[in-house]
Amino acid sequence: MSLFDLSGKTAIVTGGNGGIGLGVAKGLAAAGAQVMIAGRDAAKNAAAVAELCALGAADCFECDVTAEGFGERLVAAAASRFGGFDILVNNAGVSIAKRPEDLSLAEWKSVIDTNLTSVFSGSQAAYPILKARGGGKIINIGSMYSIFGAWYSAAYSASKGGVVQLTKSLAIAWAGDNIQVNVLLPGWIATNMTRGARRGLEGFDAAIVARTPAGRWGEAADFAGPAVFLASAASDFITGATLAVDGGWSIQG
Repeated sequence: MSLFDLSGKTAIVTGGNGGIGLGVAKGLAAAGAQVMIAGRDAAKNAAAVAELCALGAADCFECDVTAEGFGERLVAAAASRFGGFDILVNNAGVSIAKRPEDLSLAEWKSVIDTNLTSVFSGSQAAYPILKARGGGKIINIGSMYSIFGAWYSAAYSASKGGVVQLTKSLAIAWAGDNIQVNVLLPGWIATNMTRGARRGLEGFDAAIVARTPAGRWGEAADFAGPAVFLASAASDFITGATLAVDGGWSIQG
């Protein structure tokens, strides 16, 4: 269906070399987009690009999203390789599982800088490019902890809650430039980030499945469809929205 066709479009996906980011990147590539992934691990970047090239044109950019000026360097790399871009997916993220009284200020700042500040700096750098192209799409990755809290996720929850509010602010600011900004809220997804809890905490896996109406953990591939929707013309009148991708976890009582 042409509404979901991304042929001729270029997408940037931060943290696109694994997990949810790679699931998003594969979905965009399968819909016809050229994809540039950004990540710190050169080997993982190369492996992800090899997978993406089976679907279409792809490249990678090695960077740290917390570094000063990363956004400008990222958009410049996309402009050099593909002549510009139309879609930015701010996916890079980290979590530190500790009680709040045990978090150091350095750990707090590490999570906030990676999960929230990078979304701002990447989006800010993307804005003039997207405006000059007549519009575009920004997709941010939040979390169910944008809504809920937990004793072990003070910094993570704060950062992801900030992503939702930042998304709304950017959506309002840039709607007149035909730039739609939306956010996906992952539930419990089987990735490297959740592997430790899933395997190391007795009964945890079963408890998540029991609470999830869909009856399973999410997979990275579950983000392909939602990402294509929010990146395509099908969502041109949707901005500032949050879309939970959680199998119903967040609506279960």
